[in-house]
Amino acid sequence: MVNRILVDTNVLLDYLLTREPFYEDAEKIVLACVEGKVKGCIAAHSVSNMFFILRKDYSAEERREALLDLCRIFDVEGIDKAKLLSGLRNECFPDFEDCLQMECAKAYKAEYIVTRNIDDYKASEIKAILPKNYLEL
Repeated sequence: MVNRILVDTNVLLDYLLTREPFYEDAEKIVLACVEGKVKGCIAAHSVSNMFFILRKDYSAEERREALLDLCRIFDVEGIDKAKLLSGLRNECFPDFEDCLQMECAKAYKAEYIVTRNIDDYKASEIKAILPKNYLEL
């Protein structure tokens, strides 16, 4: 059975911005999803966050194209009222956005959240794992 993962925004930005020393592992995660070795998902709100963050490095047209490519590669898990309410009620997460990532991972039935910020997911019901460690599985 193919593993199911949610890829956190920071890993996607490592890939899109070629951020060293993280780019190589981020690229391998994306390629594993492209090749069907793993079933990958991104949270819908990651797309809007990245559109904003990437404005310093890419034109609006380039951002749209890059994010459209990601949406072709990954499944996209939306944010709905139930996820928002669950996230707002969850006081274990210091960062609301990370809690929403976990809510999306749960809905997607992901086995892991692939992120560079595993400390942010100590309260997560879905195990957080570094890209490097996930690739070693």
